[in-house]
Amino acid sequence: MNANPLRAGVLALLCAGCASTQLDSQWSDPQFAGQSLRGAKLFVVCEAPDAVLIKTCQERLAGEVVAFGATPLLAQAQATPAPGRAGTADAYLPAARAAGARAVLLSSIAPSARVIGGGPSIGIGVGGGGGRVGGGLGISLPIGGPKVSTAYGANTLLTDVASSKLMWTANTSTPAADDVGAQVGELVKAAMGGASKAGFF
Repeated sequence: MNANPLRAGVLALLCAGCASTQLDSQWSDPQFAGQSLRGAKLFVVCEAPDAVLIKTCQERLAGEVVAFGATPLLAQAQATPAPGRAGTADAYLPAARAAGARAVLLSSIAPSARVIGGGPSIGIGVGGGGGRVGGGLGISLPIGGPKVSTAYGANTLLTDVASSKLMWTANTSTPAADDVGAQVGELVKAAMGGASKAGFF
């Protein structure tokens, strides 16, 4: 008789763990309203804690740019910037201008939560995040021993090369999963979908 509420609680947790990647928040400058970037060259930059994430992010982001009708120009791989330089494309503007890009598309990927579980238990991680990356929720169901799953978040922004002004920015988050590449792909897809709805593609 008391098992039903417990079962319902577990199912609710499982549903939360299966939640899809989300566009948590976004902002756009009204000054750039209606200025589509279709057909334009975009200087694509990814920042992440390691080279694998950087390369994965750039490949997925470049693919999204092509799908939305723009031309990606890949920047040199960059590690996560030092504190104080986060959340800005200023360091990439000279190279973007030299390449003839109309805007810098910068996505910063970082872990937002780590889920640790063991035996039959359910591990839940809620990340508050720091700097540019929003929090995330992940759930793992370990079988046969401890397991750690990581949820990632991203901050993506568009910066106008001519004026150096921020055109648009968004935070996306994804549940924890073993396939990091898939997580990164979903993060940038959600971000580009937001940019499209904002009128930039």
